[in-house]
Amino acid sequence: MSEVVIVNCTVTDARPGGGGRIADAAVWVRGDRIAAAGPRPEVLGQAGGARVVDLGGAYVTPGLVNMHTHLSLSLPGRGGDDVKNMTPHELALYMADGARRTLHCGVTTVRCVAEKDHADFALRRAIEAGRASGPRIFTAGRALVCTGGHGHEGTDTLECDGPDGFRRGVRSQVKAGADLVKVMISGGIAGEHERIDTPQLFADEMAAVLATAHAWGRKVTAHAGPAAVIAEAVELGLDCVEHGYQLTPEVVRRMAERGTALVPTLLVTRCKEFFDELGVPEWMQCRSLGAGPRHLESYALAVEAGVEVLLGSDMPPFWAFEGTSASVRELEYMSEGGLGPERALYAGTLGPIRWLGAEADLGTVEAGKYADLVAMDADPLAATSAFRGIRWVMKGGRVVRDDRAGWEGQ
Repeated sequence: MSEVVIVNCTVTDARPGGGGRIADAAVWVRGDRIAAAGPRPEVLGQAGGARVVDLGGAYVTPGLVNMHTHLSLSLPGRGGDDVKNMTPHELALYMADGARRTLHCGVTTVRCVAEKDHADFALRRAIEAGRASGPRIFTAGRALVCTGGHGHEGTDTLECDGPDGFRRGVRSQVKAGADLVKVMISGGIAGEHERIDTPQLFADEMAAVLATAHAWGRKVTAHAGPAAVIAEAVELGLDCVEHGYQLTPEVVRRMAERGTALVPTLLVTRCKEFFDELGVPEWMQCRSLGAGPRHLESYALAVEAGVEVLLGSDMPPFWAFEGTSASVRELEYMSEGGLGPERALYAGTLGPIRWLGAEADLGTVEAGKYADLVAMDADPLAATSAFRGIRWVMKGGRVVRDDRAGWEGQ
């Protein structure tokens, strides 16, 4: 069992009350978990002869968590067509490369919310077995959608109709190994023959999804844009909203009261460069970018109401965008939109982990947790842009990135 002790750093995590802020800290990593974290003299006294890793005054936080990930994303247009036309073997390799790049940009956990052909399960097994490099994967498998509904064209969705059909859909994803369930309950920006505010499930279908998933111990997240559709789903017990393009004060109040989280994906309505790069058609660009102002207003309402907001980019987590990765840029937008650096740190680390029910193993820099850590030179509690400077990444006690000259990996 390998052992290292990380020194010359400030530990910063999002535990309430400031308990996760330790100056002149050390983190003792034994195997894949943290054995101790605290003041340097105290930890060094426990660590004995463990190899010392000097981080040169860096700030150390838990790895980022991206809650809206599509490693097999294929939007309308040239770039998306290239992905759709891949063979199963090509798709698996493409997704594995995306997983590796995701981990290297500092995202150590992802929540996949619709992937093609159940390749996400094979990728997760490969990562867990050490045959591939990538983040920890929590996945919904294929998203559930009504016949002809949002995203029905791809193999990352499963068409269902009626309460019985949606119950079977939930069970089929649980059978495949899904950790959660994703359902499309309204139109969106990528469906040519729908509007963002097009309702796509009846109340009895939504109720069937929620009751079945909850009976199997799975949370449900919903692609959803308009307030009326979201309001109905929240009252039925929805656990999380993706996007929330058109929220209202009444809806965010109920979301806060009922504990329904929001993954706002602010990037998707302000990413013309990304769309141009992929050859996304004009009709989708107009719909997406046109929804931007209202989307940002909706997000601000949610923050003000106290809704639990969580990091999720929709754009591939590792994608280079506006000078950084999509994950970091999304977190910056969230911070700038009213969250501020302290709550942004929570939204990008501990908050998502709590939603996933994984806080016993992840989310903070504490003894007993997996050693999933990132390091940067600036203070993330002073400015969320500090994450642009991630220069060192550890997952499960193994260093997977170190920008210092001469580093060759472990």
